[in-house]
Amino acid sequence: MWVTGEAYEPYVGRWSSQVAHRFVRWMGAAPRESWRDVGCGTGAVTRAVLDLADPATVVGLDPSAGFVAYARRTIADHRARFVLADAESLPFADSSASVAVSGLVLNFVPDPDRAAAEMARVVRPGGLVGAYVWDLGDGGMEIIRAFWDAASALDPEARALDEAVRFPLCARAPLGELFVRAGLEDVEVDGITVPARFADFDDYWQPFLGAQGPAPAYVATLPEERRGALRERLRSALPRAEDGSIPLRARAWAVRGRRPG
Repeated sequence: MWVTGEAYEPYVGRWSSQVAHRFVRWMGAAPRESWRDVGCGTGAVTRAVLDLADPATVVGLDPSAGFVAYARRTIADHRARFVLADAESLPFADSSASVAVSGLVLNFVPDPDRAAAEMARVVRPGGLVGAYVWDLGDGGMEIIRAFWDAASALDPEARALDEAVRFPLCARAPLGELFVRAGLEDVEVDGITVPARFADFDDYWQPFLGAQGPAPAYVATLPEERRGALRERLRSALPRAEDGSIPLRARAWAVRGRRPG
């Protein structure tokens, strides 16, 4: 579903970077710690850690060779390195890190409970574990909510593909419960909202033609006539500012907890 950073960044990567910075500050980790960025993607969380947390080291990992290559190419910092690995089987020893985090990943993992348990395993006792996912369940990720509302109005079969239906983890209560089941203490969940303003309709629509992610993958299956109908329904439905820009918001749910001990 996710292959290259070049397609991901204009779609949601630009908003993820804003959320990542607020998330890293919210984690409240001490300086000079050892971090693990699970499902690092294009490196948004790693960049935020390097910019804001004064880490000793950050190891980012992702199962996508394209994403790992993109992160290596765009992040030149001796404190960071990137490896190919799976969130359900982290290639780190027990208690080998101080902080383990994951941005916009856990809903795509086949077994999120396994991934959360792995993140808890690799941090030392007293270490921090954190994650964030887009608010798909309550509609706070307006970029994606607007798309699926339009798609479902034109195609009843699209309702089954709606990310709010497919990813029930992406809501406040399920995310907190995931960390509690992983055995973490002092679990907190909070919302992080950032503005997502598009210069014009093309700025909004073009990333959906990249065929990566659930919504762009759906667009790629449509014949031209149906794709055009979806485009025009979105064009008429999205809000417009006086300058022609499209003012939306992107909200994520963030969760953090501490390994007992």
